[in-house]
Amino acid sequence: MNSINSNLFENSRQSLFFIAGPCVLESLDLALKVGLRLARIAQKLGVTVVFKSSFDKANRTSIKSFRGPGLETGLDWLMKIKGETGLPILTDIHTPNQAEPVAEVADVIQIPAFLCRQTDLLVAAARTGRIVNVKKGQFVAPWDMEQVVEKIKQSGNDKIWLTERGSSFGYNNLVVDFRSLPIMQQFGFPVIFDATHSVQLPGGKGSCSGGQREFVPALARAAVAAGCNGVFMEVHPDPDHALCDGPNSWSLDNTLFLFKKLLSLWRVCYAG
Repeated sequence: MNSINSNLFENSRQSLFFIAGPCVLESLDLALKVGLRLARIAQKLGVTVVFKSSFDKANRTSIKSFRGPGLETGLDWLMKIKGETGLPILTDIHTPNQAEPVAEVADVIQIPAFLCRQTDLLVAAARTGRIVNVKKGQFVAPWDMEQVVEKIKQSGNDKIWLTERGSSFGYNNLVVDFRSLPIMQQFGFPVIFDATHSVQLPGGKGSCSGGQREFVPALARAAVAAGCNGVFMEVHPDPDHALCDGPNSWSLDNTLFLFKKLLSLWRVCYAG
């Protein structure tokens, strides 16, 4: 896995790549369906696609919300998806003790936005040797992410991704400051734009979050034009009935078309 990990990280510096998948592992069948479709898209477009899904969503708005199958079952499913699709795997952790078992399966360990400054969590993820993707907190300035980077580097890991996912704009709303992309790139690591969480309306429905997925293509195009290294999108076969983040998830059926458009834009801007 170490060579795969290193190749993935180096490729993320060189050309536009994608992170995609359902927000949470709802079932093995659904996740496999998404993963196999994404693998075909990756092959068709000749692009790197990382499969993303969570085994547990520990930061849901309501205690009644669906969280996922849990660590043991979730990692078993992710291993099967990795074997069936050949895609690299990204999933998030919420506690330091999850880092080691997750590293046995995942190529990328993600730190959720709400936890981006949690030192013990960052150190545990860094020490696995996997790529660490840190989502910038909605409450954090882009220049303050330099200290997050230093925590990971000082823990012996220089395979770091940073992800922009919007900033709090009053209550139940987010706004994207595209200056954050080049600002965070100054730290020397790839920067990803999360096109679906950036259109989320946090807690906007009272017991759950809302979203405005119709704005995903516009924000994704803006981020690619601004020079992001990768685009993150939660995709689902039936977003209106997804068990988590449905209002801001992108339709799986429309994913190939959007990826193709974003790649074309990247090539015009940067592949010359």
